Amino acid sequence: MDVQVLSPYRANLAPIDFETQIESLPVHGVMPAELHGALFRNGPNPLHADPARHWFAGHGMVHRLAIADGRVSYANRWVRTQRWLNERAGDAANIASSGDGLSRTTPRQEPEDGVANTNVLAHAGRLLALEELHLPIELDGRTLGTKGAWNAEGALSGAFTAHPKLDPRTGELLFFSYGGADGLGAQMTAGSLDRHGRLASLTQFKAPYASMVHDFAATPNHLLFPVFPLTASAARAQAGLPAYAWEPSFGAYVGVLRREDAQKANADVRWFRAPTCFVFHVMNAWEENGLVHIDVMQSDTPSGFTWPDGQPIERTSGTRLCRWTIDPARSDARVASEALSDLTGEFPRIDDRMMGLRYRHGWFAAHGDDNDTLFSRIAHIDHAHPSRADVYALPDDDATSEPVFVPRSADAPEGDGWILAIVYRGQSERSDLLVFDAMQLSAGPIAIAELPHRIPNGFHGNWIDAHNHPIIRAPQPSSSQEF
Repeated sequence: MDVQVLSPYRANLAPIDFETQIESLPVHGVMPAELHGALFRNGPNPLHADPARHWFAGHGMVHRLAIADGRVSYANRWVRTQRWLNERAGDAANIASSGDGLSRTTPRQEPEDGVANTNVLAHAGRLLALEELHLPIELDGRTLGTKGAWNAEGALSGAFTAHPKLDPRTGELLFFSYGGADGLGAQMTAGSLDRHGRLASLTQFKAPYASMVHDFAATPNHLLFPVFPLTASAARAQAGLPAYAWEPSFGAYVGVLRREDAQKANADVRWFRAPTCFVFHVMNAWEENGLVHIDVMQSDTPSGFTWPDGQPIERTSGTRLCRWTIDPARSDARVASEALSDLTGEFPRIDDRMMGLRYRHGWFAAHGDDNDTLFSRIAHIDHAHPSRADVYALPDDDATSEPVFVPRSADAPEGDGWILAIVYRGQSERSDLLVFDAMQLSAGPIAIAELPHRIPNGFHGNWIDAHNHPIIRAPQPSSSQEF
């Protein structure tokens, strides 16, 4: 991501020190009557501010903005992982042994449940907080209370991606993991959970080398695993150097696994050479005329990480939306990359009903003309006319989070609905929820729900419709509780 994650306590990255529930927020404009559910957002929120510690390592805090009958309520809570409980109790020895997954000095040794700080979604009647090195943490959708690690009735163990893909055709939740037993190896797994949360498939395979694999892609016939030279090294970590570091000489690859082969215990993954670059996030993937296409947010180097000796990487380019094309029928095929937009940014989203299919519309948080460290724009890309991006520019000093698409109805055409984004107001140091017509971002928000405090910059979240997910309930009013 293009934010400067190694110098985190600026630009709304500092944590907040309270949990609260607010029954009704002031709303300006008209909140669409069809919006009935909640936007959940997750992100790192350390108990103790420490600018020297990597931003990615903070304890997860989930924020919920529930909308019903034009009214908006708010609640937030830390995810009570064992690591959070240890730190809250001042168990310094336990905290040190668990590490933070990024700046740890030893490979993972003792079982623990991580920080659950990257994503939050609903599946099989459960609300799950996710990060990529540990099992999902189940939350109570009504109170945001922590129920504990969820292992699909004992079928899952170890790591689980923060970016699972919900197949809109089968209802399966597709997932993968990387790192193997100690978290720093080349072993990977891939699998699926059916619509009831039962394990439907699980396979394992090895990547070309050990690295951080943050996201993946899926089509009706394939699972796709991009591997980049942000390498993982247990020996390096044990020597007090970065567990993950940039080593471009390793090259980049995309692993292609047929979904029918994912039913086998040991998968036969084909690895195709890709441009040496880095990608945190995938927008979407699909198949057409025998080719596989993957739209990704591509940069030359990984922002926020270092060389193996710990020296910072000089950023050489912004992160741009690019299309990768693979011909899986050719054994000598290489991944071709084509830039789709001149805008730089991150956090790509689509109409999730189009996951794995040829699609037309995508949205992401974009930078301004000066490619600064704030996401000061929200962009809509129409792949039928990619050069004509629809962009909303925020006022000076404001910054947006990931834009989330909500369809107008279950059978609405692709892209017919709203974009929801939590926006930091730099001048007043608080946040608002902005609601846009997804097809007319440049016209500005049609409704704004005003928060009395700021929501720190975070990672990912999802809209959960109240009609489809009975786990959603409006929070009860309560005063703030400081920690």
